Amino acid sequence: MQTEILKVTGMSCGGCVNNVTQALQAIDGVGNVQVSLSDGEATVQYDARLTLPEQLKSAVTGAGYGVDGTNAAHRHQSKGGCCGG
Repeated sequence: MQTEILKVTGMSCGGCVNNVTQALQAIDGVGNVQVSLSDGEATVQYDARLTLPEQLKSAVTGAGYGVDGTNAAHRHQSKGGCCGG
């Protein structure tokens, strides 16, 4: 198992944490997911034979949140997540 730590932007409440967690858990090969609202991070353990870090980032952005990181090709701007803020 590999571990990826994603800087997630746009989370403002527990509902956001749940949305990000569910989006990541829906990916084949993802094991443990821990999302921290206070740290703005998602720590994901995944099987590198079944998924890629880009798929993790795509799941987060697809759920309406941004991913900020040095290895991200583009910076995604949040649309406010679940709370519209």
